[in-house]
Amino acid sequence: MSATAASTAGRGRRRPTRQRLLEAAARCFYADGVAATGIDTIIAEAGVSRVSLYNNFSSKAGLVRAYLDVRHEEWLGLYQTRLEHAAGPREGVLAVFDAYADHASFAYERGFRGCGLLNAAAELPAGDEGRAVVRAHKEKVERLIADHLEQLMPNRPDEARATAEQLSFLLEGAMVRAGLEGDGDRVQRARSMAAALLDWP
Repeated sequence: MSATAASTAGRGRRRPTRQRLLEAAARCFYADGVAATGIDTIIAEAGVSRVSLYNNFSSKAGLVRAYLDVRHEEWLGLYQTRLEHAAGPREGVLAVFDAYADHASFAYERGFRGCGLLNAAAELPAGDEGRAVVRAHKEKVERLIADHLEQLMPNRPDEARATAEQLSFLLEGAMVRAGLEGDGDRVQRARSMAAALLDWP
């Protein structure tokens, strides 16, 4: 076990085994990728036995699916926190961008590598259940933007949906570039572009 894993395991003895496994998987999958991270690595990082892992997850695929679900819920939490301070639908749209920027600002052990959901999906084969989870997340994000825009443009539903698609493309492109560059600057710039688009007469 590495010094980092030993320290993590020591701190986590009181946390439920499932939580420790998910936290270890999140760190390892994000830093090294899903395919490159073996079960033994996650067990060592979490400080649990192989039996404990399989008592909580039927397979590595099950752990990956749980990781994706947790990451989705984590982002929704960031968005809800931002939304609480949004003064109206325009700010609601920008809250989506802010939630992505918040994710980019996390203190990742090996730096920011972009959207963890997209990174995982890129490694999974076509038809994998995990890819459906990621797709559902991205569709949810676009729907949230569309909901705010429909309030902002109550008599223009088609325009609201089209603009939501444009903004979701802007956001995803910014996340990809931000991941390649290792920081959230592109997300902040995308937010500024979105604000300017929303202010267009």
